[in-house]
Amino acid sequence: MRKCNLGLLYLLLLEGSYAFLPSNGVARVATCATKEAPLIYRDTQSSSTSLDLAMDLASSSELLSSLSLNIDREQAEALAGPFFGASLFPYLAFLYFLNVKENNCPKGVTVGFATCLLFVFLTIPAAIAAQVLYGVSLADSDWLHGSAESLLTVTNLVTVVAFRQALEAKEKDLPMPQSATSWAPMTSLMLGLTGVAIVTAVVPAVLGPTVHTPYLAGFMDLPFSLDGFGAHPEPENALTIATWIIHVSSLVEFLVAMGFAWRWADVVENSTWKGLTWGLLPLHSSGITACTYHLFFNRIPVLVPLQALLTCVGNTTAAIAAYRIARSNGWQPDTDDDRIQNTVIPLLDKVTSSPTGEYQATVAESDSLVGFEDLGAALAGDNDYTFLIKLFGGCAAASYAIKYGELYFDFPYDANVYLGFAVIGFPSALNAFKWYKRSQDPTFEGWF
Repeated sequence: MRKCNLGLLYLLLLEGSYAFLPSNGVARVATCATKEAPLIYRDTQSSSTSLDLAMDLASSSELLSSLSLNIDREQAEALAGPFFGASLFPYLAFLYFLNVKENNCPKGVTVGFATCLLFVFLTIPAAIAAQVLYGVSLADSDWLHGSAESLLTVTNLVTVVAFRQALEAKEKDLPMPQSATSWAPMTSLMLGLTGVAIVTAVVPAVLGPTVHTPYLAGFMDLPFSLDGFGAHPEPENALTIATWIIHVSSLVEFLVAMGFAWRWADVVENSTWKGLTWGLLPLHSSGITACTYHLFFNRIPVLVPLQALLTCVGNTTAAIAAYRIARSNGWQPDTDDDRIQNTVIPLLDKVTSSPTGEYQATVAESDSLVGFEDLGAALAGDNDYTFLIKLFGGCAAASYAIKYGELYFDFPYDANVYLGFAVIGFPSALNAFKWYKRSQDPTFEGWF
């Protein structure tokens, strides 16, 4: 009997594990759960999940090396599933090491990062509905896509707010806020916002939506077409403004969180925390990949497995960064097993170049604005509400420019795969180079 190995696991994991970034993958895995993917899956009666996963990853690598860049949607889905599935395990490791007591990580920050798992699980119904009801991926059904992706914004928003409150207290030598010392405040915020996101999906579902019913009824979209002003016609699967805002804000919020991690290294005088910023870089690139996929109206399928690969890599580097932070703060595994204490831990320390109980103090940073990740510092004088209003206002402006600006160009319709790679690679390279320059020269002011 043919079966889709780990199909349900991939369905759970696809897209959520890259933590914070807009994505479309859960729906892509739904295809795997309902349809054969003969290029990847083999007949087997093995009950070993680990063996199945290893075989799937090996098959994906083999398929990847044999395909051109112009693959179709089914091949893209088959390639992406195993990588998204495998990304769960390092993400769980990341959460574990981040939350060890020696780190004194603000509890609200941990809640924010952990909320990504909730995003993964709650995206499943939307993914199944898109595939079963309409025969499309989640990215091609705006009302389902927007509702699902709003959970990702919840993840990032909770993390940013909690990090911001803890940083303000540390920098002003104030008592730590309740969001840093208790799970309750950010958990309550997360549950409330998640409830709102669920409502945005339930209401249109009751009203009998079609595949291209716009998210939030498209209330922010322009009420007229730009065709008469020289623009190209907009495809039916184009994102609404509200859905674009969700994607752009997720990217910006993630950058802000990366900047907060960098600043946290300064206030706790442990430079190892800056490694977390580096560890999150591939995940931000994963988010850029998802947005690029939408920029080209979902017409470059090879970006789907690329996003999956970046997610898996990013979750792994984030886990390594969290492990290094834990070791720098003196964490030791709670076990008397000599093999773990004398073999496994020393090996991990060597592989990850982890400090063991000692860390290097940081050098004071420049106060100048360096990039989007420093919006937290630039808006430090705002309270949480005005900070978020300004952040989302800027993201809304960018969303209008993207959605309607691209209609005046040919490239989104040509869907050139190499141009897609450039759209992903250029900002990713600039972001990495900026952090490199900043790590070499803390007074570096940047230029973007």
